[in-house]
Amino acid sequence: MLEIELIQLVEKIQKEKCEKPSLELKKAYGGTPQKLYDTLSSFSNQSGGGTIVFGIDESADYEVVGVYDPQDLQKKICEQAEQMEPIVRPLFTIAEIQGKIVVSAEIAECDIFNKPCYYKGSGKWKGSYIRVGDGDQLMTEYEIYSFEAFKRRIHDEQRIVERSTRNHLKKDNITEYLLKVRRLKPNLIHMEDDRILETQGIIKNGQPTLTGLFLFGEYPQEFFPQLSITAVVVQGKEYGDLGDEGERFTDNQRIEGTISQMLEGSLNFVRRNMKTSTIISERGFRQDKTEYPVKAVREILLNALIHRDYSVHTESSPIRLVIYEDRLELENPGGLYGRLTLDSLGRVAADTRNPYLAGALEVMMDTENRFSGIPTIRAELKKAGMPEPVFYNHRGVFKVAFYKGIKESIHESTLTFQLLEFCKTPRSREELAERFNFSSIPYFIKTYVDPLIDQGLIQRTIQDKPRSKNQKFVTIQ
Repeated sequence: MLEIELIQLVEKIQKEKCEKPSLELKKAYGGTPQKLYDTLSSFSNQSGGGTIVFGIDESADYEVVGVYDPQDLQKKICEQAEQMEPIVRPLFTIAEIQGKIVVSAEIAECDIFNKPCYYKGSGKWKGSYIRVGDGDQLMTEYEIYSFEAFKRRIHDEQRIVERSTRNHLKKDNITEYLLKVRRLKPNLIHMEDDRILETQGIIKNGQPTLTGLFLFGEYPQEFFPQLSITAVVVQGKEYGDLGDEGERFTDNQRIEGTISQMLEGSLNFVRRNMKTSTIISERGFRQDKTEYPVKAVREILLNALIHRDYSVHTESSPIRLVIYEDRLELENPGGLYGRLTLDSLGRVAADTRNPYLAGALEVMMDTENRFSGIPTIRAELKKAGMPEPVFYNHRGVFKVAFYKGIKESIHESTLTFQLLEFCKTPRSREELAERFNFSSIPYFIKTYVDPLIDQGLIQRTIQDKPRSKNQKFVTIQ
């Protein structure tokens, strides 16, 4: 950053008085902090990297105390950075503020093929960190494995299922699959059955793989009891809310079987637990409208079954389907894979965690393995007049939520008017969500506040840091 940018950053720090996911503060008045390895690691491993600012004392109300010696400080920081794998190359900026010297060190995100970045003295498994809030936490074994699996192209859906034999696969379904494969892939027409099954990842060394078992198995949960879908209907907007008679769930089911069976079973569960209204057109035609578009629900279920993590690290984690009073949520073991980010979701060709499983399902169910699922979901929700889906990705878990949207009793224009009136005084995210009775703050901001910002009706009080925890929103007078 430029010197003027560092000065502005320090002014902002003193005003907001907090560290952030991409900002770490160090006093460095009496010498160089001895152990920067955790922060060097976490910033290198997170999207966008981060910045360490030296010369500010948090314990003294974020006073600028200055560093002991900027030249020696930079030298010793670089010495610590060289103890990282891969080596970290900080970018330094020095500025005089209030007559004292402040130093910043920008830490760039390292390439995904070099992640995780870790302290060599502790090794990969004990020296890899991730940023959580304003602190650094050791990566879990699974988080480290996720990087390794991507780099080494480990396909867990291809592991052999011990104790299983060819007799655990349905012969008729295998025969039908072979016919489809030969029809769709002419190069395989003259290949022997077993060789086709090997090349397509159904069997390996004569034994069923996890892919084969979950596509053609008699009962896959015989070997993987938790690789299923748990589906519940909650009375309220939060997990744990109780109904009028104290009931925790109004429907509760564990859905098992092959991927096709779990997909159909989950769709049936959603169908019986959502309302359907009947609309009669001017020409007298009847049309049923469900609370959630069935096609969109099918896409998120299919995406979860195809792209969930099938490693040993998540064998005890089922997919979770929860229907709340105001939304439907699907939680999937295994965060976004490879280079995919929330911003690029559905907009670029994605790295595929389970390519053999996806390829086989493309043959069996005419699914499109061409990153078209998310665009389809967005299109279906828009067609139904519903808000955009909300996606979450955090520490090995991916979740998607469909919201019903604004209650029928409140017209959108009325809500807009109320928002503009309420925000004549700057309001925080929490104040807005509480005032308008929305349980999901990110959803409310994205759906109702951001459009007003785009229209120039509302502005953020901290415009250069949209995600600041001190952010407020105010109506432009």
